[in-house]
Amino acid sequence: MELRLLVTFEKVASVLSFTKAAAELKYAQSSVTAQIRSLERSVGTELFDRLGSRIRLTEAGERLLPYARRIIDLHEEARAAVAEADEPAGTIDIGTMESLTSYRLPALLELFHHRYPRVRLSLRPTLGDETRRALRQGTYDIGFLMEPERSHPGLRSEVLTPEPLVLVSAPRHPLAAAGPGPLTTAALSGVQLVGTEPGCPYRDLFERELLEVTGAPPPFTEFGTLEATKRGVAAGLGVSLLPKMAVREELASGALVELPWEPPFRLYTQVAWREGKRLPRHVRLFIDETMRLVREQSLRDARPDPGPPTPRESPRPRPRPAP
Repeated sequence: MELRLLVTFEKVASVLSFTKAAAELKYAQSSVTAQIRSLERSVGTELFDRLGSRIRLTEAGERLLPYARRIIDLHEEARAAVAEADEPAGTIDIGTMESLTSYRLPALLELFHHRYPRVRLSLRPTLGDETRRALRQGTYDIGFLMEPERSHPGLRSEVLTPEPLVLVSAPRHPLAAAGPGPLTTAALSGVQLVGTEPGCPYRDLFERELLEVTGAPPPFTEFGTLEATKRGVAAGLGVSLLPKMAVREELASGALVELPWEPPFRLYTQVAWREGKRLPRHVRLFIDETMRLVREQSLRDARPDPGPPTPRESPRPRPRPAP
């Protein structure tokens, strides 16, 4: 069995589509079909059931898939071992969220751009379920998750940092003038909410909490992106629960204010990869640098703001000696 055929088989098995596999592998679809038929002739059995426009693995395909992945991983490991003395090189497909890309990863991306120019980082914007599925299928090498701390079958993950959440509004919003006391969840009943799309972890948990307490689906205006959500809140269109890292500048400038509501759940930024996968040198390096830089940034964020520097008192002029 040729390695090239196994790579194509693994990709088709991961995405369950000849068209998508051809696009990701940068082949013509006819080439993918021909390679799968060649592999089926080599092993003497069909590996996919063709169901009209859909496909699925046969029992033989299910048995072959873990071996194909092990052979591909071993091939990558062998190549990395031979080139161990050389500069790290290779492509890393990364699933990540908009908020993490914008506020947690810039230092990491800058480091790899300047220090490891032969490592190519391909960022794919996806949310939790889709990221986990892509990691299990081998479509992504690394995935960033923001969710409660828990384990997932088939994946290994490392917690990088807690991710504080804050409920924010425009300064002139009625809730901003409600007084210094804490807001209860019941007090948010009927309040217009602004948020990103469904599937965003903090939006989904917030919506579920409100539904459990108030008994009615909260009114949500979806803005899609994080930046659009912040602009909608600043314009007075509603309140939103957002990661604190994403609104630090707006809170400091007064464009947004933090409302005194304490989320009853906690989220953590985590890095994950497929369990049992032999990680090439450049992928291991990326994980190590991620853990170092994100944790250092988290420690800096946790330090209290020292405020403006106190002006130093001017020294008093010495009296001149008498003539």
